[in-house]
Formats: sequence, C-alpha cells, structure tokens
Amino acid sequence: MPPLPSLPSSFARIVLLVTVLIITGFSISNHASVEAIVPQSQQPAASPTPAEQDDVVRVSTDLVVVNVTVLDQNGKFVPGLKRSDFQIFEDGTPQRISTFSAEETPFAAAILLDTSGSMESRLTLGRSAAIRFLDGLRDEDVAAVYSFDSKVEQLSDFSPGRDLPERVYGLKSKTMTALNDAIVRAADDLSKREEKRRAIVVLSDGGENYSHASSDKALDRASIAGATIYGANMSEEGPNRDLTGAAILKNLTEKSGGRYIDAPGGLALRDSFASIAEELGHQYTVGYRPTNHAHDGKWRTVQVKLSKPDVTARTRKGYRAPKS
Repeated sequence: MPPLPSLPSSFARIVLLVTVLIITGFSISNHASVEAIVPQSQQPAASPTPAEQDDVVRVSTDLVVVNVTVLDQNGKFVPGLKRSDFQIFEDGTPQRISTFSAEETPFAAAILLDTSGSMESRLTLGRSAAIRFLDGLRDEDVAAVYSFDSKVEQLSDFSPGRDLPERVYGLKSKTMTALNDAIVRAADDLSKREEKRRAIVVLSDGGENYSHASSDKALDRASIAGATIYGANMSEEGPNRDLTGAAILKNLTEKSGGRYIDAPGGLALRDSFASIAEELGHQYTVGYRPTNHAHDGKWRTVQVKLSKPDVTARTRKGYRAPKS
C-alpha cells in the first residue's frame, strides 16, 4: 500500500492546538463541577490570620467549669458537701449544675518570680517564698518555675521536684515588668496539663509596664485554662509600699477566685502557702451549661451560693463568653 500523503505542517499545528484546548477545557470545567459538588465544609480551610488564631484560643465549649473553695468561719476547708448544697448563677440567672466533683486530686502550679528592676533588693525574699511554696506541695503535685522581667522565661518544667532550679540563684533584676505576659504564658502551659486543679502563683511587687497582653487578656487565658491566680506581694511593707502594684495583684487574684497575700515573708507567708496547697487539693469542681447561648464576647459574672450556713465560697468572678 502506498504511504498516505503527509499533512501540511501548518495544518498539523492547528489540529494539535485544537486538541490541547479541548482537553484543557474539559479539565477546567470538570474541576469547577467538582468544586460545585463538594460541600464547603469538606473543602480545605484557609489558614487563620493571627487575629483569628487568638479568637480560636478564646472559644471554649459550652460547658463552664469553676473550682470552688469552701471555708468555714475559721478559714478551714469544709469537706463533705454535695451537689445539692451548691447553687450557681450567671449574671444573676440560676444555672443547672451538670457536673460535680469533690474528690481529692493532684494539682499543677506555675510559680512566676518577678526579676524586674523594682525587685532588685527583693530577689532573695522571692526565692525564699518560692522554696516555701514548693515545700508545702504533696508528692502527687507538680510545679514549674518561671522568671519574668521584660521577657518571660521558663526555668524548669512541671515536675514533682521540690528544689528550685540552679538558674534561679543566678538571676539578676532587669528593667521592665511584663506581668500580664507571664500569666498568659503560664496559663497556656497549664492548659496542656492533665491535672484538674491548676494554679498560678505570682511572687512580685505587682508592677506592670511592659506586657503586650492586657490584664483582661491575662485573666481570660487563666479562665480558659481553669487556673486560679494567687499573688504574694514581695514589696516592702509600710508607707512606701507601691499601692498601684498591690491593686494590680489584688485584681488578678480576686477575679480569678484566688487569694492576695499581703505579707512578703515570715510565718504569715508560710501559713498562707500551706493553706493554698491544702485548698487546691480539696476544691469542689462545678460545671454548668449557660442558658445564655450568645457568642458575643462579653464578660459574664459567676456567683456560687451554698445552702450550708456559716460558710463562704470563693471562686472566679466570671468569664468572657466566646465570640463568633
């Protein structure tokens, strides 16, 4: 059979171009059809912006959990209470308790040692306070040590050890104070722990002048982590005490349901730390699902009342609702 006549080169190029366009057009239209069929929820999500990431951290489940310390008239822990002894209110509205726990349980504590310039003459006292707190922990409790000035540094990981890390003894005071940032860092680390009870113990004169985070954000992070803040004022007592710094510590401790310790040392500080360790191991844990379902980012007050007379309940003052 004689060979077929070859097509002109220009015609061959046209045929090849048309073929490519047909194949490409089918691929594009087919891809568009797939996108139209696949539900939006199954398509890859865009990476969140830094602002969105912050919102993701703030959003929690609908279950609000609060740790409650119940004390008698002598300041001693009151054992043996039941779910029916508790009433919980959000913005004054009664809530139905959905979870309740009263067992003795281990806790995790983050110790924040202020090493800013204002603590220059108080670092030795701060180290002694940290040692006293560690000495009061039980075998099953864990603690980590942080320092903070213009930056926050973790000096030891969470462990049952009762000795301060060697690096603490070489710390020198440095200029500014990032107290809020230190609380945010500790709260984020505590949120990863398995222990149900969590505490942030601040050993400071209460100054704040360098944080990126506000006090509200620090409280929000502590609330999300379920961490109670305890503050021991390390500044010198007397007429020269920094009242602004004391007010900062009081605000953080009261709103988180913790305790402000006015004495920087001595028997009063030792006894306070002993009672803190006791209450952390014996708190009541109460959870509820808010009747207010709005995700408006607003602050909501929480109040706990008890049917038992002559006792007081201490817990965090509220929380910030997630924002959609």
